[in-house]
Amino acid sequence: MNNKKILIIIPAYNEEKNILSTFESVKKYKKVKLDYIVINDGSKDLTEKVLQENKINHLTLPFNMGIGAAVQTGYKYAFNNNYDIAIQFDGDGQHDINYVEKLIDPIINNKANMTIGSRYIENISKFKSSFSRQLGIKLISSFIKILTGIKIKDVTSGYRAVDRTIIKLFSLDYPHEYPEPVTNYSILKSGYKVKEVGVNMYARTNGKSSINFVKSIYYVFNVFISILLFNFKPYKEGKK
Repeated sequence: MNNKKILIIIPAYNEEKNILSTFESVKKYKKVKLDYIVINDGSKDLTEKVLQENKINHLTLPFNMGIGAAVQTGYKYAFNNNYDIAIQFDGDGQHDINYVEKLIDPIINNKANMTIGSRYIENISKFKSSFSRQLGIKLISSFIKILTGIKIKDVTSGYRAVDRTIIKLFSLDYPHEYPEPVTNYSILKSGYKVKEVGVNMYARTNGKSSINFVKSIYYVFNVFISILLFNFKPYKEGKK
């Protein structure tokens, strides 16, 4: 991997039943040399106890600040510790660690500044999410294509990898709400190279998704508004 320094960022909120198995899957993965950091987003359950008892490298936010703030904390850590590539990897066990090498390959070979792990290309993942969630994803994907001319099929995927340039941008400015679709849009709008990569994902074994059936329509509407607001402030670092 050209001696790249690579960090996995694992946001976790109330993941006491999932975080240990997620951590163990990362530690067992040997195809690529990886460091990791868990961001405990002010969990109210026993997540902190599990992290401490198993000596899992982590940072704990003082209270629940939301997924965007948790992930940005990871990007700040990556930037301050001079990582070349950062990978987002959910703490709930849905992401398949065996696709890390495939996910970062376009970045290693200078074909992308950001890659998105997708359930909807290459027909790899049997898990696709609920019908209402898939409908929302399609609507958001179509909206972003209208604005940028580029279609991302799994536009809400939290399984992503970015290079050093994007690490810096995200460490400085990262939306706290709807971060994946909004940043996907803003990175495309700013002219960076984005590639979607087919990966496998799993259904959650414990706990509930943060977006349920009732929230799906509300979620899509608010993503549209957030993207339109962010349209006035695309990233200004410039193309790589």
